[in-house]
Order: sequence, then C-alpha cells, then structure tokens
Amino acid sequence: MKRRTAILLVAIVAVIGLASFLLWPKVGITSANTILAGQPHTVHFSAASTVDIAKFYVTDEQKKKVSANVSYGSDQKSVTIEELPPGTYRLHVPTNSFGGWKRATKSAVSFQVIESVKPVASLKEIETFFAQTKKRESLFNRSETTNESVSEDKASAEGSTSYSETNQQVEGVDEADSAVTDGKYIYDITNYEELVITDIRSSTHLQKASVIKFDGQFYPRELYIDDELLVVIGSAQSQSPDTMVSNRMMPMPELSAIRVYDVTDKTKPILLREAGVEGYIVGTRKINQFVYMITTHQPKYWSNDSPKGDEYIPNVFDSTINQTPTRMELDQISILPGAMEPSYSIITALDIHSQDEGSVQTKAYLGSGEQLYMSKEHIYLTATAYQEARNYMAGTSEVFKFSMDGTTIHFQQAAKLKGTILNQFSMDEHDGYFRVVTTEGNLWDEKNIAKNHLFILDRQMKLVGSVENLAVKERIYSARFMGDKAYMVTFRETDPLFVMDVSDPSNPTVLGELKIPGFSNYLHPLDESHLIGFGYETVARKNPQGGEPIIQTRGMKISLFDVTDFANPKEQAFEIIGGSGTYSSIQHDHHALFTHPAKSLYGFPITVYQQVKGDDMLTMEASGAMIYEITTTGIRQVADLTHAISHDYMDWETEVQRLLYSRDTLFTVAAGEIKSYDLNGFVERSTLKK
Repeated sequence: MKRRTAILLVAIVAVIGLASFLLWPKVGITSANTILAGQPHTVHFSAASTVDIAKFYVTDEQKKKVSANVSYGSDQKSVTIEELPPGTYRLHVPTNSFGGWKRATKSAVSFQVIESVKPVASLKEIETFFAQTKKRESLFNRSETTNESVSEDKASAEGSTSYSETNQQVEGVDEADSAVTDGKYIYDITNYEELVITDIRSSTHLQKASVIKFDGQFYPRELYIDDELLVVIGSAQSQSPDTMVSNRMMPMPELSAIRVYDVTDKTKPILLREAGVEGYIVGTRKINQFVYMITTHQPKYWSNDSPKGDEYIPNVFDSTINQTPTRMELDQISILPGAMEPSYSIITALDIHSQDEGSVQTKAYLGSGEQLYMSKEHIYLTATAYQEARNYMAGTSEVFKFSMDGTTIHFQQAAKLKGTILNQFSMDEHDGYFRVVTTEGNLWDEKNIAKNHLFILDRQMKLVGSVENLAVKERIYSARFMGDKAYMVTFRETDPLFVMDVSDPSNPTVLGELKIPGFSNYLHPLDESHLIGFGYETVARKNPQGGEPIIQTRGMKISLFDVTDFANPKEQAFEIIGGSGTYSSIQHDHHALFTHPAKSLYGFPITVYQQVKGDDMLTMEASGAMIYEITTTGIRQVADLTHAISHDYMDWETEVQRLLYSRDTLFTVAAGEIKSYDLNGFVERSTLKK
C-alpha cells in the first residue's frame, strides 16, 4: 500500500512539474536577421534580464567564441552587440536569464552582418522573412501604434514668380498639393472625386476649363504641375487575380498610382501614362522631371489564409507595358538591414518627360517606412522599432539612406537612434551631414521619462555629435533646421523654444531657450533671425485632484520669434485667434500655408470657435480664411475672409482648403467653389461654383 502511494505521489509530482514547465511564462526574444557592417546590433527581450551581462557571448559560423562588446540597454530588456565584421553569428542567451519561472523562447539568436544590401536570391528568402516576423509579433503581442503627428511641414519657396508655389521644405525638391496653379489656371482635387481645371486669366470672370471625372475608379490625393504636364497621384483598388477573393470580408489591396496628363489644351486633358505599385503612400517628391513616390505595403496579414508563394510579392503597374498589374521581379527586392516589420517600403521613380518603357523604376525593400525626408541627392526613410506592446514612445528609430540619380535608386546606409521622429521637419541634410531630433520615452511614464535628443551623422550614417536629454518630461511638437542653426519646440506646460548651434557637427550646443505659454505645431522661417510659429495658446488650471496642473488648449496662436541674439530668443509678437476649438489645417499640413514673400503675406484656412459666456459650451462662429502681414517688426491682420456661421456644422462645399495667388489676385479654393479677391484691398471679384 505504501509503495503504491509513493508511486502515485511521484507521478503527481511529475505531472505537476511537467505542467509547470509547459505553463512557465515565455520571454520573447526578437532580433533582425541582417545587420549592416559598421552598425551595432540590438536584441530585444519581452522581459528584463537578471543575469550578469558577462554571461552572454557570441560565436561565429565555426561555433567559436568571438571577441564582442556586449552591453545591456538601460532597462535590461535589450542587449547591444557592438560592430562585428561581416559574417554569420549567434548570441547565446544564458539559462535562467529572466529569473523566477520565466524561460526564454530560444537559447541563441542567429544574425548575419553584411557588407551591402543585395537583391533576394529566391522567393524562399522572402517567405522566411515573413514567417520570422510573424513569429516575433505573436511572441511580443504587439498592439497597433500610431504617430502623434504625421504632419509634414514645408519651407517657404521664396521665389520671385508672379503666382503661388507650394510651401516646401528643401529648395529644388518640390512637394505636391491638392491645389496648384501655373498662373493662368488652377488645378484642384479638393472634392476628392474629380480634377477641376479653372481658367483664372480673368479674375472677374472665372471659367471652368474642364473636369476629369474618376468615377470611383481612382481617388486623387495630390498634384504637381510641370509646364504642360499635370501629374496626379492617388489610389485605386488593385485588380490583380489573387485579390479577387469572394470569401474574405476584407478590402482589396490599394494600388498607389502616378498619372501623367498632357494639359496643353486645358479643355481636353489627355492621359499619357499611368504607373504604380501595390501599397499606401508615405510621401512623394519631384526633382526636375523625376517624380518619386514612396509607399508601404503589407501582404494580407489580416487574412486567416496566409499568403502563399508569390502572393508575398507586391504588384506593379506600367501602362506602357500592359494594362494589368504584375508581380515585381525578385532582382528588384531587397531586405533592409535591421528590418523586423512584416511589410515593404517601395520607391517608385518616374521620368514624366519620357514614355519609354524603362523610364519608371521600382525598388522594394522588406522593412517598414513611416516618415520621409528628401534632399536633392538622398532619400531618408524612417521606421520605429517598438520594444514592447503598449509602449508608444519607447521605441528606437531606424533611418535608411538611399541615393537617387534620375530613376536609379540605391540603398546606401542605415542608422539606429534613440527615440522617435515626429515628422520630416525633424530631419535635415546639410553639407553631407544628416541632422535629426527625436523624443525618447513617454510624457506620463515615470519609469520611462520623456526626453529629447539632437543627433548629427556623417555621410556613412555614423554618429559624430549629439545633444541629449533636453526638455525632460516633454516631447517635441515642432522643429526646423536652418543652415547652422536648429530650432526645436517641446511642450508639457509651457513652450520651450530651443536654439541650437549645429555649425560644428562634432560639437552641437544649445545656445538659448525661451519658455512661453502655448506651443507651435509648425515653424516657418521668416528670415535668418526670425521664425513664425503656428500652434495654440494654452492655460494651466489647478488640478482638483492635486498634482500637476491641467493644461487646456485655447485659441490658435501665431508667434513671431526673434532669434537675433541666439542666447536670448524672444517672442517678439503674437496673435491669438478665437477660443478653444479654433482650428486650421496648417496645424497638421504645412501645404495649407499661403505665402506671398514679396508682400510679406501669410494666410491659412480657419474655422473659429468661441466659448459661450458663463458656459463650457463652444460655438462655431466663423469659417473661411485669414491673411496676415508678418515682418520683423510684428504681426498685422490684413484680411478676414471668414463668414459667420449660424449653425453647428460645417458646409463642406464652401469650406476653404487652399489659398493661391496669381499676379494681383488672391483665390480661395473649396470643394464646391473658387473665389477671387483683389490682392491689395481683398475685395471679392468673382465666385465660380464647381
């Protein structure tokens, strides 16, 4: 009896032990498969390691230990291996690295250090990449993340033309907009369903020249005008055979397309060519006759039925070759070093002056892309690598650098930086150096306190200088690089404007700081020693629960910053428009800024709200546009083109979306109408209903 009881107890203990082993919480380990030579390699854990870092070691292909500098990240949830020569390696994870009952999902992590990025050798290589990224996602249980801002601001095109040019960041690198003009005609897609060409040669008698209807087959997003060519960029539903699936309640993949029209005869636009690729648009640029479209594409990961075979490969389309999308060739697909996201970043380059078959080139790179900055020589694409679920600002930023020569695109280098990148204005290239500002951490997380950094990298994307840990417990709201100076606005309770000297790339320094109420979402250069900030006024109210005050947004704010004395920046003048709820699209889209450099005029669409006296209710008061004269001496409103609103909703047909000028006439463009005004007295001249 005793023997039987003993055997039973042993069996129970064995079962409990086995169950405990199987139920031990698993610690996910995630690592990129390939790393570019000269770059450090970081391996992330889903829990903090508790063992001595000296217990981690690296072996080569011959299973021999190699000399490698291995160090923990600040929270011990990552391990960084410093530069290794090209080859295949394994990082060995010590047993019981994570303490208690936790166990790692693997005892070693394999990775490859490569000298250069090359096209994939086979479809199997692509399938393996997606299988590994899918496994990482399941281990880390990563939730969806969103950028707090995806605004793209543009620098003033301070040209001497007699008509409006799109507000752009880099001189000579054009950016698209929803309404453009050549001085004689306005081309606009503000109603999102058709393209309207308006004859504005007579400002008192506006005429509709023609309308291109897309009938739901194509959705225009942005425009470029190039003499007698009009470039329309937008999206359509992909109609490739494998997307025609009837048993899945999911949308078909989007096809991002570039359409080129001959508008020599404005009454009869002719579609010359269409080219595109499967995926969603990250951004576009135009340099001379070359249009560059950067898109991102993720195979059908939302489907229960995973992709098979060449379904992993994006479709491309070129009307000069055929009328249906086809799969990309493998020799045009590469894997970005450090890539860990199950998606493609795709660069399409098109020569709009040519109809030859080879005048469009498309390169696809496995790895995600979020923000785009482009100089005359290089494309910089960024991706955020988040280390944990629910940790939105704790990621690191990967920056990928590409060169372009016409339609020829080549990957060059990559870098990994602490923190996340807000938008294109957080980046800049100057004299061969890449400058960028980032925010690391979270605003309200005491375990991962927000802080901000400036990094400067050389042509090989090697870090040469930095200023770190600025504005602790705040995040970046806007930034601007102007030659040897960098400007950055952070915010939590007040708006610190930082002025930084970046003339010596190896030794950037903070010259001055200004703290004022409110914050700027967009910084625009007025001249070398003055900036215009567009943002919001704020007020701090006592927190009834105690602790930090409650910050409330008030009206829209225009600030004129004088940085003549870099050590002592000043808010020389400011203007507050409306109350809480007042909104202008310039807050998130710099294309909405109207500029007339010769007259020092700056305008924008706006909807004005006011607070009802004695009540917390807000009422919509007016909508339209406002124009200010902004000089080094101050800010002065010269035109209020808003109209009173007697109801609680916006009339979308008449809501101003863009302002343009040609010679002595100002035009406001809405989805349903275009109005013209005398540019001197702002008296209305004509209205054309679309």
